Amino acid sequence: MSTVLALGFLAPSHAQSYLESESSQTRGTQQRESTNEQDDTRSTTRLRQNSNRQDERGNLTDKERLNEDSLLRRRKTPYVASEFERYVQKALGQDKKVESREGLAEEELVPPTIKRFGAELLLPTVEDLRKEPSSNAGTTVPPDYVLGVGDEVMVNVWGAVDADLRLVVDRAGRIAIPRVGPILVAGVRFADLNNVLRQRIGTVFKNFQVTASLGRLRAVRVYVTGFAQRPGAHTVSGLSTLVNALIEAGGPSPSGSFRRIELRRGGELVTTLDFYKLLIKGDKTADRVLQAEDVIYVGPSGPQVAIVGSVNKPAIFEMSPTETLDDVLNMAGGFNAVADTSRVAVQRIDFTQEDQVVEFHLPAQASTRLKNGDIVRTFSLVSLAHPRDARSKRVRVEGEVLRPGEYVLPAKSTLSDAIAMAGGVTPQAYIFGTEFTRESVRLSQQENYDRALRDLETEFTRSTSTQRALSADEAAAQTARASGATRLIERLRTVRPNGRIVLQLAPTASALPKLMVEDGDRISIPAKPNTVAVFGSVFNGGSYLYTDGSSIEDALRQAGGPTRGADTNSVFVLRANGSVVSTRQSNSGWLSMGQSFSGIAALPGDTVFVPEELNKTTFAQEAKEWTQILYQFGLGVAALKTLQK
Repeated sequence: MSTVLALGFLAPSHAQSYLESESSQTRGTQQRESTNEQDDTRSTTRLRQNSNRQDERGNLTDKERLNEDSLLRRRKTPYVASEFERYVQKALGQDKKVESREGLAEEELVPPTIKRFGAELLLPTVEDLRKEPSSNAGTTVPPDYVLGVGDEVMVNVWGAVDADLRLVVDRAGRIAIPRVGPILVAGVRFADLNNVLRQRIGTVFKNFQVTASLGRLRAVRVYVTGFAQRPGAHTVSGLSTLVNALIEAGGPSPSGSFRRIELRRGGELVTTLDFYKLLIKGDKTADRVLQAEDVIYVGPSGPQVAIVGSVNKPAIFEMSPTETLDDVLNMAGGFNAVADTSRVAVQRIDFTQEDQVVEFHLPAQASTRLKNGDIVRTFSLVSLAHPRDARSKRVRVEGEVLRPGEYVLPAKSTLSDAIAMAGGVTPQAYIFGTEFTRESVRLSQQENYDRALRDLETEFTRSTSTQRALSADEAAAQTARASGATRLIERLRTVRPNGRIVLQLAPTASALPKLMVEDGDRISIPAKPNTVAVFGSVFNGGSYLYTDGSSIEDALRQAGGPTRGADTNSVFVLRANGSVVSTRQSNSGWLSMGQSFSGIAALPGDTVFVPEELNKTTFAQEAKEWTQILYQFGLGVAALKTLQK
């Protein structure tokens, strides 16, 4: 950037000499700008090459390809689990064996779900690895930043003299301002830079203002030693701190410490960083801005304890000598919402026998000191099977109640409690017709129904295969019966039990029985119907108006009675409460339809069904069968007489 000065404020002789020096300065500036433009061109070319890297790797130079492969290897390096992490994973049953590429069986752990706390946060991304060490775009320079060789200082002067300068700190730690001379800025804090420049420029000019900012910052070389993922020399930005350099080095290795990271400068200890304070509490007071030739030492890992189960952050934590079980729980974020906070189990390594499991009760034993290698297990309340009577019940109430909906009832609640929770019944409620379904009953019904259906299918198959046809007509009839049986089985497969429980209630009942509810129960109370339905083999099936004092026989009479093909011995009535009354029910055994239903009163919501006779034969068929029987009998008698002679 060219320099602009208001020469009107200078004497003519001074202006001439200043123009000469300015001309020299301008030539130097133009050379630097040309160099910067070339650098920018090369940077743009690198960006374009990076964007098309996958398609143009054949056009890269050996050096570029080597750098690219190095970045990919650093990023694709899988997470390396420590021996204790593998032990924890094995204790949780998460290890497995897979086949290698050569077909040989080898033990390979799945990516561990329980890792060292903070390990993933220190893995750099591809973008981090691609950044140039001196890149500081978008980064605010802190006030305590110390200027050094290579920093770019932008100076803006206005007032009696105008100037806009971009200056680089030379190897002597100075910047040169025309007509002012060199100014020593190396070692100056950024917060003090304006005062230093103001004092120095004030020795030459008056009535001016000056501001200074930093442009491109220098890169510094630091050394990461000890138990780090990538120890060695690392070049980082001049704004980088201890944490930034630790991330650049990949963080501590599987055997490195997160809690004892030392920064040494000139052979002296500057600070010791406990990374847990930053990760857990957000405390960054121990972090320091790095300087050239600083040494970062990552110490060996201290005692480690794993915590798994119902906590907010299951992980492996590094312990300090004074920390207890309560401290580990706090580092893991405490118990989650469904945890059993009254106890934990500690699996402890014992070399004399199998691993011990010790249970600690909280909070009485929260101050217990843990040992290296312990696995703390926390438990969930919802995953445990509690006694049925001790669990809350989720019940759905529908129909003729004041507030239909789903309710959660305390343990040992009854059907009446559920109705009361729903505000009670309406005046139109028909308690006798309550439909009460239960999920456990539905599952049992479905199992029994499937078993009965299989038995029925087996019986049909056996009957079809063992029957013999005496004529073509009988063969055709058997084929038709087999086809009908198959269609019947297919239709029966589509039927699904609903889990209804028949409540033994009187027709005039006004309350439900004192039956304890279960989770998932459904109670549906219908309005009182005023009809009786008659279907099946009757002359006019349909629903008929119910009248007080009417009987089942009256309802059948209204439907025209059974047809000629009806099976009057199998008529049945389905009550509104789910119970069934049939003609075959009697204390004395088998009765006719008239004898069974003549004295049975009809109830609102009854459904009368008259089935069709299935086994029908004509007179000609019966005569033919009897003729065949007599013919066979005659042949048998003739054969006996022949044998006697």
